[in-house]
Amino acid sequence: MSGHSKFANIKHKKEKNDAAKGKIFTIIGRELAVAVKEGGADPDNNSRLRDVIAKAKANNMPNDTIDRGIKKAAGDAGSVNYEYVSYEGYGPSGIAIIVDALTDNKNRTAANVRSAFTKGSGSIGTQGCVSYMFDKKGQIIIDKEECEMDADDLMMLALDAGAEDFSEEEDSYEVITDPDDFSVVREALEKAGIPMAEAEVTMIPQNYVELTDENAVKNLQRTLDLLDEDDDVQNVYHNWDE
Repeated sequence: MSGHSKFANIKHKKEKNDAAKGKIFTIIGRELAVAVKEGGADPDNNSRLRDVIAKAKANNMPNDTIDRGIKKAAGDAGSVNYEYVSYEGYGPSGIAIIVDALTDNKNRTAANVRSAFTKGSGSIGTQGCVSYMFDKKGQIIIDKEECEMDADDLMMLALDAGAEDFSEEEDSYEVITDPDDFSVVREALEKAGIPMAEAEVTMIPQNYVELTDENAVKNLQRTLDLLDEDDDVQNVYHNWDE
């Protein structure tokens, strides 16, 4: 795979998340609730819940917080029901942006997302207008400093478990899987004691776009910051080469 390292971005996101753990924990808490509602509270019988727990641990969410979230979702049948919604659109200079949200009020979320695009001189498009520029893949990032396994052994472990691709970057390893194989590969790495800096199904751009215009960068950053501040927004994917 190409050497487009994600780890610098991961570390940047981690630092931001440390400053706003409440936001990340709120996002993961909602994902836990949805996973429990859809497949039950037993991780052994609910692969989606296992994946969300792995994501929680990668974001340093304490085990007791995870357990409380699962118990609350399992015992609170009358709690708020969240819905997944997705938006697609364009930032400055045609940058492709996909926004995934989990909301209890679609009208509020749609208005907030539209406002974030507009304030950054972008625009919301129709479903499918930019998603064809991305590939949906399982992505696991492993920090080299925290991984004791030899690179070749790690690659064989991942590929034997069903990974599509393995790449070595300056400071990290990246494992790519088909979305349907993600849980199996992640669990094989977890069983082998491999620490994961990030592990989730994501949207990977087929091509990245550079922005040279300072005003375009400023506007795009404004949109991304506004989306980041919205509690309903779970994930934002874009093809900007930062």
